[in-house]
Amino acid sequence: MSAPDPTSDGVRRVLMLTHTGRAQAREVAQACCKALTAQGIVLRLPASEAADLDLDPASFDPPLELTAAEAGAGAGRDCELALVIGGDGTILRAAEIVHASGTPVLGVNLGHVGFLAEAEYDAVESTIDAIVHRRYTAEERLTLDVRVYRDGELVSTTFALNEASVEKAARERMLEVVVEVDGRPLSRWGCDGVVCATPTGSTAYNFSAGGPVVWPAVEALLMVPISAHALFARPMVVAPTSVLAVELMARADGAGVLWCDGRRAVDLPPGARIEVRRGEQPIRLVRLHDSPFTDRLVAKFDLSVEGWRGRAERRRRGDDDA
Repeated sequence: MSAPDPTSDGVRRVLMLTHTGRAQAREVAQACCKALTAQGIVLRLPASEAADLDLDPASFDPPLELTAAEAGAGAGRDCELALVIGGDGTILRAAEIVHASGTPVLGVNLGHVGFLAEAEYDAVESTIDAIVHRRYTAEERLTLDVRVYRDGELVSTTFALNEASVEKAARERMLEVVVEVDGRPLSRWGCDGVVCATPTGSTAYNFSAGGPVVWPAVEALLMVPISAHALFARPMVVAPTSVLAVELMARADGAGVLWCDGRRAVDLPPGARIEVRRGEQPIRLVRLHDSPFTDRLVAKFDLSVEGWRGRAERRRRGDDDA
């Protein structure tokens, strides 16, 4: 998907979200404000972050737009992208804020692994240039729609980009659950929890729990038990049209908690039911480079590929143009 056209009023706007608790992120954000407004792009910032960055909106030309909205369609409306300066946690916050508006998210990594980020902090100048000249694309990432039921009544709805995890509420107790796929019971587990993930989230909590790495182009849902005491307790990959469900056993000490992207929590009483399905609204992630996902894995996880002879071998056979 190509870069979006200017907004209907002809003004180019970019929403900027920053992890203001990091000095380096504040420095990068301040530099981005100067560089982008100098190109006539209007920057929109949460008012609290503008204060943290010690920015005077009127001192910029065009002036900065401030918003009180931390979530919902308002913050990202009429913005061609959301520029996020921080780590994966800040990008997940941005995804929450722009989920309703569908604004593409461009992450500049100032965290650790930064798997969701497209750019590193030492490439800020080229990132700004790409924004100014619209040299980027936006790819859609599958999300999860999550519903929580108590006594058959729908009590909570939310979404996730990475994963929805059902976890035990008490550290000293095991969680007893029955898992279901497409309306049919599959197995009962005594466990620490269950992770339901997207391909995007396969390198996050799912990965730590022993689940498979799934290429983003693959449309699928993942279910991974956490420390399950059961014979059949393997990671599973199901169709994107499937509906996953986790039911907590209705016993007095069977309380749990639902976490979505590690940001939004819902308390789960004994007997609660959680349903997870493909989300109706995807998240759009900005890409600056057409690099293979394999290269991203190698770079982000610092994987050893010493001894690889594939390119030389293909050249020898005459089927590699590189």
